[in-house]
Amino acid sequence: MNTLHTIAVLGLGRMGGAIATRLAAQDWDVVGWTRSGRTSGVGKTADNPNEAVAKADLVLLALFDGPACQQVLDDIRDSLRPDTIVLNTSTIAPAEASILARQLGPSYIHAPVLGSVPAVAAGTLQILAAADQDALDRARPVLETLGTMRRVDDASTAAALKLIANNSLAGTVLALRDSLRQADALGLQRDQALDVLELGQLGGLVTRKRPFLGSESPVGTADFTIGALAKDMAVLAAASDTPLRSAAGLADTSVAPEADIAMAATVPAVSDAVLAPLRAYIRGHITGEPNHFRDAFLPTAHIEGIRGGAFVSWPLDEYCALFDGHSALDEASRSRRIDTVDVYGTIATATMTLQHGADTFTDIFLLVHVGDSWRIANKAYHRHP
Repeated sequence: MNTLHTIAVLGLGRMGGAIATRLAAQDWDVVGWTRSGRTSGVGKTADNPNEAVAKADLVLLALFDGPACQQVLDDIRDSLRPDTIVLNTSTIAPAEASILARQLGPSYIHAPVLGSVPAVAAGTLQILAAADQDALDRARPVLETLGTMRRVDDASTAAALKLIANNSLAGTVLALRDSLRQADALGLQRDQALDVLELGQLGGLVTRKRPFLGSESPVGTADFTIGALAKDMAVLAAASDTPLRSAAGLADTSVAPEADIAMAATVPAVSDAVLAPLRAYIRGHITGEPNHFRDAFLPTAHIEGIRGGAFVSWPLDEYCALFDGHSALDEASRSRRIDTVDVYGTIATATMTLQHGADTFTDIFLLVHVGDSWRIANKAYHRHP
């Protein structure tokens, strides 16, 4: 017989529903509650959270974000028994986790989990648990039913480690996306490329997400959504005050946020319309003909950087005046490469590398969608010594 008899699971989304199902199958008395009212086939449910927790020995939170956790805990505070354990598996900011730990004291366990719905069903989650020893001892049977517990010093650290783990996942998704885009550009068959990628460093992700990645229409139900991962990256960026490439890259998608994260890897490369002004810019350098730059840039654009040790900010007319309509004498040895393009609705950013004789330039562009075409709004450049 388990020391904990009744467990209330608050939040019955993908993870919460899977957790409730797993615990019920292991003979705990589980009652669930969800803010949305959608129970997804989970067994016994309550109409409100206070009813759910009234007789619970342990309350497990599986909520979307920190504000949701705070709101729900504020609502149920007076209904919790003095000896009830609160086990929070939600992904929230470190500061939010610290606040909840202070508010609830020794009865609070902050326990974000690594793994998605299949890991819940198999009982193989990795759980980052921060709490007093007494609380952990009481909750251990529940934690061991869900997976393997790794004890962490405090709630803030547990929350931060979970965000770092999800950042690495986001980076892997973007690496897979880049690989599939390059495979498409080389004319490779999608399944053939996935077969080889499955043998390498991306193999684990490709194996798990293969149903979403093949050449046929995606199948299956999302285990971890793009929207949830993008939320986690926004929380991490705010908590660390450090910009994240993964956060920007996940936004570069036309896939619905409810889709599985693997769908972010299947988004095609940017359209020719976005590339058109960048290609016109390259033609301007190849030919020395200023009209190509006028095709590439908005009339209000500025080109900025350091020239001869001084900052310059040329309006378009002054920049075009630098070109005389003739190619450089060493044009045959020069090269330009578009390195990155990231689109965010009606704006985009791009970077380009230019090899001009002994000089290497990095150009960074801001593009906007104006009317029915894309144009470069501004360019900044760096000349490498």
